[in-house]
Amino acid sequence: MSDYEGHKAALELPAVVYRLDPKTHEATVVANDLDKPNGLCFSPDEKKLYIVDTGAPRHEGDPHPIRVYDVVDGVRLKNGRLFANMAPGSSDGIRCDVDGNVWSAAGWAGEGFNGVHVIAPDGTLIGKIHLPETCANLCFGGVKKNRLFMAASQSLYAVYVNTQGAQMP
Repeated sequence: MSDYEGHKAALELPAVVYRLDPKTHEATVVANDLDKPNGLCFSPDEKKLYIVDTGAPRHEGDPHPIRVYDVVDGVRLKNGRLFANMAPGSSDGIRCDVDGNVWSAAGWAGEGFNGVHVIAPDGTLIGKIHLPETCANLCFGGVKKNRLFMAASQSLYAVYVNTQGAQMP
């Protein structure tokens, strides 16, 4: 899409979300209602899939969405809906903690917005970690999975948090 990560060229595949079947190795489209799907994560019970749309809003006032979908039979998505509006900025990478809260890398809106936003399972913003620059990605790590690593524009940050990442064993 730009020269930022390689060379500008036409997309080779549609900007949709695919599921790769581990047995047949076939890819199927599971979500096609996003402009530019990017970060994604499952809820701790894997019954919900959160997807960040990094596409530019088409109309003034449109959201910069994180969408959520119900996972059906482990293979399909249904009931796609707005989970959180990240306007005036946007999100990129996301992860869930063991309580189902979504930790969203945030930026592109300046001081007071850049960093990490923590969103409860009902979509309520419950906390922020302020950084002096845009945060593009994050993950939980460490022995107890309670250290949050944040990849920002020019820096890597880490902080211990009072929860654990909801990671597969």
